Amino acid sequence: MVESRRGASARAPRTNFESPSHRITLGDCVAEMSKLQAGSVDLVFADPPYNLQLKGDLKRPDESHVDAVDDDWDKFDSFSAYDDFTRAWLLAARRAMKPSATIWVIGSYHNIFRVGAIMQDLGFWLLNDIVWRKSNPMPNFRGRRFTNAHETMIWAARDEKAKGYTFNYEALKAANEDVQARSDWLIPLCTGEERLKGADGKKVHPTQKPEGLLARVLLSSSKPGDLVIDPFNGTGTTGAVAKRLGRSYIGFERDKTYAKAAEARIAAVEPLPEESLAPFMTAREAPRVAFSELIERGMIMPGTKLFDAKKKLGALVRADGAIMLGDKVGSIHRIGAVAQGAQACNGWTFWHVETKKGLRLIDELRAEIRAGMAE
Repeated sequence: MVESRRGASARAPRTNFESPSHRITLGDCVAEMSKLQAGSVDLVFADPPYNLQLKGDLKRPDESHVDAVDDDWDKFDSFSAYDDFTRAWLLAARRAMKPSATIWVIGSYHNIFRVGAIMQDLGFWLLNDIVWRKSNPMPNFRGRRFTNAHETMIWAARDEKAKGYTFNYEALKAANEDVQARSDWLIPLCTGEERLKGADGKKVHPTQKPEGLLARVLLSSSKPGDLVIDPFNGTGTTGAVAKRLGRSYIGFERDKTYAKAAEARIAAVEPLPEESLAPFMTAREAPRVAFSELIERGMIMPGTKLFDAKKKLGALVRADGAIMLGDKVGSIHRIGAVAQGAQACNGWTFWHVETKKGLRLIDELRAEIRAGMAE
């Protein structure tokens, strides 16, 4: 019988590998997370043991050995033992999370359904499941099942009533050519120079995740300066990406070899320039600018005419900030709607002003004012 593993012995040495805002704590994640201040964490990414239940060696058709995950940390003596382990670390993580924090858990068919059910039992509120489609999956050597070409990530809020959690919708959409980001992500396995190897040329860790996967997770659900934790640090992929993206990080790892490799890896990472990490400002978050400010700043003069894109309609700008079309007077939005016979209109993106270079959206003038506010 394989002994159930919940982490390092309570007598195991506790070691911190620290930088000002990035550190790895050596020890059992449940015990160490309990030392964090309650409600202090913005984002959790967890890559727990999958409990693969491998029986014997895995071989290719030519009888060569497959370097599969057969480490002790992935072995549990029963599903019940694995469930107990899962509840323990999830409760510790939940305690550390802010009310607005979210958590990501990745797994395979061996464990992700059990983890998801336990998360719901503990009060987490599931937001999405994300399918990580591997563009270069390991083949099924026995030819008796479908090739395992994906893993599943659960994204959840701390509880059903959670409000204000981070989801960078507009930034993700802009990066996806103005199309909503989908819940299936095509990203290759970790290979090549990104894969950490020891002096013997072998993989340091059997399940190292690709940085591209973690980058998408952190960019979607955290902001610069947020505290990200990973209960199962491994070789530090989460920490390396967090540092590069300007997030603070704490990783928990009970294997000293993994922790040392991760420490060296994270130390070598250079954060990206701050200007490249600035949060994407949505229309709702942008400072309010009234149309009258364009008049007050002399960017549009009273008596100027505003036009639609085809210059078929013209409205007169009044000194009080209203505009007039025929005998109708009102805001840029109301008169824009009247001009189109519509119920509503965004006047900023409908009306243009004549310049020496042609028509220019009045929204561009508003953007200039907002840029000055930011400076």
